[in-house]
Amino acid sequence: MRCRYKTQQWIPYPIELVFAFFANPHNLPSLMMKWQSVKLEEATLVPPPPRPVAPDPANRVRTVATGKGSSITLSFRPLPYSPVRLPWESTISEFVWNEAFTDLAVRSPFQYWEHRHSFEVETRANATGVLVQGTLVKDDVHYEPPGGGDTPMSHWFHKLVVHRMMSRTFHARQQKLTVILPRLLGQIVPVAVPTETSE
Repeated sequence: MRCRYKTQQWIPYPIELVFAFFANPHNLPSLMMKWQSVKLEEATLVPPPPRPVAPDPANRVRTVATGKGSSITLSFRPLPYSPVRLPWESTISEFVWNEAFTDLAVRSPFQYWEHRHSFEVETRANATGVLVQGTLVKDDVHYEPPGGGDTPMSHWFHKLVVHRMMSRTFHARQQKLTVILPRLLGQIVPVAVPTETSE
């Protein structure tokens, strides 16, 4: 049973800085729920193409990025207080600076997982009503739940367990961004109401 989950969040920071944050695999554990205790176990990074020079010198950063062909292995707890840790290994199948990158799971609890992160420049009013040129971060995940199959039981499991878990995970990530990015970039990020869809 192939499913789809989509969500997006507007962030009042330049696209160069937002993309650089997401493209650095070392930042991923900090975005996950604390009880999952996510650890970056291994990263084999393929250099991406040369980074475009940002028009604004303040947005010209030098950071680690996972180019196409990179491999990342994480481990995490599947349940709170679980003594068992599960691996999640993925490869980067697409990488375009300041536009998008895609990770494809090679080993995970899911039967299939392809997550496309895309980024667009978008101007909106911030928390104080001032127009800010920020970044719209979009997540588009195509996946097949653990266990697979296309039975009434698998549909029930997906609806009551998997979809809820994904919704909580992405919502937690979006909330964490509103705390982490101001610390890194020294500005206030308003809490945006996330939107999501599933198929």
